[in-house]
Amino acid sequence: MQTVNSSELAILRALVEGTVQTTGEDFLRSLVRNLCLATNVANGFIAEFTVDKTRIRSLAYWTQGEFIDNQEWELAGTPCVDVLAGKLCHYPSDLSKIFPKEEGVESYLGVPLQDADGHILGHLAIYDERAMPEEPRLLYTFKIFAARAAAELNRIRIEELRKQSEQRYKDLFDEAPIAYVHEDTDTRFLAANQAAMRILGITPEQVPGLIGSSFIPDTLQAQQRLQLALKSIEDGTNSDGVVLELRRKDNDQPIWIQWWSKLDPSRQYMRTMFIDITERVLMEREQARLQAQNLYLQEEIKSTHNFDDIIGRSPALQSLLNQVQRVAQTDASVLIQGESGTGKELIARAIHAASPRKNRPLIKVNCAALPASLIESELFGHEKGAFTGAINKRIGRFELAEGGTLFLDEVGEIPLDVQVKLLRVIQEREFERVGGQIPIKMDVRVITATNRNLLAEVAEKNFREDLFYRLNVFPLTTPPLRERLEDIPLLVNFLIAKFALKIGKKITGVSAKSMQRLQSYRWPGNIRELENVIERAVILADAPMLEVEPELLPAIADNGVKLAQTSDTSLDTVAKEHILSVLEQTRWVIEGPNGAAQLLNLKPSTLRYRMQKLGIDKTNR
Repeated sequence: MQTVNSSELAILRALVEGTVQTTGEDFLRSLVRNLCLATNVANGFIAEFTVDKTRIRSLAYWTQGEFIDNQEWELAGTPCVDVLAGKLCHYPSDLSKIFPKEEGVESYLGVPLQDADGHILGHLAIYDERAMPEEPRLLYTFKIFAARAAAELNRIRIEELRKQSEQRYKDLFDEAPIAYVHEDTDTRFLAANQAAMRILGITPEQVPGLIGSSFIPDTLQAQQRLQLALKSIEDGTNSDGVVLELRRKDNDQPIWIQWWSKLDPSRQYMRTMFIDITERVLMEREQARLQAQNLYLQEEIKSTHNFDDIIGRSPALQSLLNQVQRVAQTDASVLIQGESGTGKELIARAIHAASPRKNRPLIKVNCAALPASLIESELFGHEKGAFTGAINKRIGRFELAEGGTLFLDEVGEIPLDVQVKLLRVIQEREFERVGGQIPIKMDVRVITATNRNLLAEVAEKNFREDLFYRLNVFPLTTPPLRERLEDIPLLVNFLIAKFALKIGKKITGVSAKSMQRLQSYRWPGNIRELENVIERAVILADAPMLEVEPELLPAIADNGVKLAQTSDTSLDTVAKEHILSVLEQTRWVIEGPNGAAQLLNLKPSTLRYRMQKLGIDKTNR
């Protein structure tokens, strides 16, 4: 067996120690040191070239038994130029004679360090003040160290490129305007970028382990939408982006996002991105609200109101208008009471027109004309599927009136269960759609009107006392026409002009006898009844001077004396007298062209309901 001498053992030890170190800078220093020990050379270094290949800088430098700080020097005039050409360069002796810059150096051995594609990364070199004869063992040892050094340089270069790539990715991830989230299939966050944290209202400390589904509001519709979205990810069909409603963590405000997510190859994690579309959703909702409001206002324009303006100069009316002007500048709730046909809606419109809200809509709800089961939906709207027949989402009158005024006519007809919700809306300034769970803030002034005695209704437990006082902040009472006799000529002339133009007749005035007849009548139906009488008179007129015949006012005696006054002036008593008067005139015929319902401008079903409520029965007459 061939023996290995101590010199060879030292070389082997140096080879092992110099090439088995871990990685990085420590490895390079160990490699250079052990290379010098293995070759018995005083100096050695591993270096890389600058980008322009004009200079060279060391990565590890061993000289005279110790490491020195890394150096950088010009490449020209050194033996390293030959190494840059891609070949092993060995000067056994007389180096300083060939390269005067290398004064005091006798020998040099250098080799290029290349990657797998042959690109030169740097070089490994040893030099000495002594000669360095060309020995096979020396070159073999040197090449082993050079191969390991090249591999490590290549690894360092790849690692640096990887870090740069990761940093670029991190910068793109963190600073991207689109929100990115890395999460598992249970929506547990692993990472989230700045845009995601800003949209969701979370901090970097909250991200790890945060459950993404916790942002979804606890409503059936929102939860179902989330489950459908997660299924679309599993099926690979989440291509167009799912619109989800979320709640921010910091202030619980609603936000809407368009969300895309994709499973990674392991199907254990999801790469998710989303954009904030809250502004778009709110804009679309506002457009829908305005569209619904526009349709409502178009219907209002088509409907006929009693007058285009409030007409009259009587003290009673002037006192009322003075109060209207005062309360209009405030946001106080107004309750308008008065008999049917006294112009309560006109007063509500006058309040709105004189208020700071005049450029926003005035929305009217006739509570008596709506079935009890639909009043809540009409006022507050409903979500799709909230009840049988709710095939689409509906925007309620409170939303339509946003920023403006809501006029609830015949408020005394609202059922008690809806009164509770109306009270909450007025108190809290927010409501929820039927079938919805999201509070909607509102800025709406509420004006109400009724021909009932609401205090009597409160006493009979038909109307909530707390709601009454909420509505009755500023009460107004419209005077009946019998208290405004001096306004009748103005009203009559206005109505003659209105209906003559509509029918196409030329009527210049009304006879003095007819005017006296009109001013002598008690007008239980108030201005609405006056309007009907004048319209019938215009239709029947054959001459420019209008005559109002006694048969148009059946309750007036031929001598023009007023009806007997009654001491009972309650609204119900007045209404009962008026209905009885018309029923007797029509011989208790309710329906048909000449029936009481038509003369009273009521639906037959409404008239029957009021007769039953007021205790009007032909058998008792």
